[in-house]
Amino acid sequence: MSEVRAQSDALVVFGFSGDLASKKIFPALYAMVKKGHLTVPIVGVASSKWDVDEWHRHVRESLMHEDHEGGIDDSAAFNRLLSLMNYVSGNYNDESTFTALKTALGDAQQPAFYLAIPPSLFATVIQSLGSAGLAQDARVIIEKPFGRDLASARELNAVAQTVFPESSIFRIDHYLGKEAIMNILYFRFANSFLEPVWNRNHIASVQVTLAEDFGVGSRGAFYESAGCLRDVVENHLFQVIALLAMEPPAFQSFEALHIAKASVLRAMRPLQPADLVRGQYTGYRTEKGVASDSDIETFCALRLFIDSWRWAGVPWYVRAGKQLPRSVVEVQVQMQPPPQHLFDDSGPAGGRANYFRFRLQPVAGIALAARTKRPGKEFVGSQHELYLGEDDKSEISPYERLLGDAMAGDRALFTDEDAVMAAWTVVEPALANHGAALPYEPGSWGPDEASALIAGDGGWHEPAPDTPPCKPGAP
Repeated sequence: MSEVRAQSDALVVFGFSGDLASKKIFPALYAMVKKGHLTVPIVGVASSKWDVDEWHRHVRESLMHEDHEGGIDDSAAFNRLLSLMNYVSGNYNDESTFTALKTALGDAQQPAFYLAIPPSLFATVIQSLGSAGLAQDARVIIEKPFGRDLASARELNAVAQTVFPESSIFRIDHYLGKEAIMNILYFRFANSFLEPVWNRNHIASVQVTLAEDFGVGSRGAFYESAGCLRDVVENHLFQVIALLAMEPPAFQSFEALHIAKASVLRAMRPLQPADLVRGQYTGYRTEKGVASDSDIETFCALRLFIDSWRWAGVPWYVRAGKQLPRSVVEVQVQMQPPPQHLFDDSGPAGGRANYFRFRLQPVAGIALAARTKRPGKEFVGSQHELYLGEDDKSEISPYERLLGDAMAGDRALFTDEDAVMAAWTVVEPALANHGAALPYEPGSWGPDEASALIAGDGGWHEPAPDTPPCKPGAP
């Protein structure tokens, strides 16, 4: 297969009529057109039998939906977007659909195919692209989840690599396109003060929380096929952990970054039943598309270990779930207390010693907690946070960034084959061998057993609803 050229000259969106396209892809494409970053043909593919007016209306209504805050604020850009678009209606299992797609692509020689479709259709579409002669010099962008376990991930990977070279396969995880996630990488390796303490000698534990204050909504049927562990932990949160725990990349390139991240995932100890707590919020079984006797977890808490020179013995606690008290994503890196208590309150029994805190959502920020002496004769202190916050409304969306990168052939923010397989290897033992999903009340932080998992390391840090959870004067 010949070398893939630098820039894709067309974008094909499979799943054009789906929720993902409506909520995320169309706003990203509209923003790219407004900025002049997207000028190539766009072809939508879906089963809906729409005429031109109908799919134009679908695009317009998607951009005007309340989920897309900006609406259509530039009619000229919107009209340019429509002028770039074409639509092919057809069944993904029908050869004629791909014949029609080939006609719609016209003179395009290096298209990018984005699979915003159910995972069960990934292999079918990829193989059909190959059979139709559409894969030559093309790229394929595959949505998560990439497989549902190690065996299916290997099978999908084998199918993809029979049609596309690895350099043309873009496994998309929109989390990697978030500014706050990228800032973890930058903060770690652009500042020399961090490296001397970023290891098992100075860090006691790490906590990662991804909380959502809503339920599964209309995604009940999908959640029944996935669950919390597959949906957000094995991909989103493992990628965050990899950025926090990786060694400095050996050189400046995406290959070096991928190698460093995959090394962390390969060093993770396979997850055992004793290190996993699964929960299910009360009322989940009455959601649309959910089985009345479902054992799918809507919450999970796990304890991980990374058996590397840097991290041996340091526990990593991960917690994620729906119907929790608030929607927030936060990392807390707990430092070891001073080795000698020169002051009675230097290691407060009711509080926490020094820590780094990374707020990833809803507002990005990085904080360092430190103790300072209170005015007066006594050597008594208070904990304060040195806080750097970001609230940049001009930030580009993850899908805007990642679609642009994929079309340019930049793989830095995508997941490679080694990382995907290593992540599934970690969770594989717990996918089949685990305890029952324990009930928890909506608005709580999950079942009590999740607190017992971390009790020996001071309990969970509960992210506050406001940006800095530690106010001056706190103990």
